[in-house]
Amino acid sequence: MGTDDNQSGAAGMGAMPWLGDLKKMAEKFALPGLDVAALIEWQRKDMEALAEANRQAYEGIQALVTRRNEILQETLAQWQAAMKDLAGGEAVTKQAETAKQQVEKAVANFRELSQMEAQARNNAWKVMQDRMQENLANLQKLLQPK
Repeated sequence: MGTDDNQSGAAGMGAMPWLGDLKKMAEKFALPGLDVAALIEWQRKDMEALAEANRQAYEGIQALVTRRNEILQETLAQWQAAMKDLAGGEAVTKQAETAKQQVEKAVANFRELSQMEAQARNNAWKVMQDRMQENLANLQKLLQPK
């Protein structure tokens, strides 16, 4: 662990100033066998994983809202067109067919939005799950007798 690690740690602390406070506190107590740099790096990676999970969740919600608004606009345009068509002689038949199509489309749209929401949730969870696995591996290494 050369200067590259120290530089990445310094960059991480610039983004998360509280890590510097954590380092000072750990150095003050000077616990034997405590690798302060490893502890700081561990916390930095946890925060990066949390930030990435939040980004994934935010982007997923943004896509969901955008698609929901598109669906709403399409539906309103279709209903307006259907209302214009009701003036004809086959109004009852067209109305029934239009209603059937709208229900089918609503179910398909609901399914699409549900899948988008599930995918956004899964993406965010995957980031956190990967970091937890990495933490467990690091913990196992730390607990190995020296």
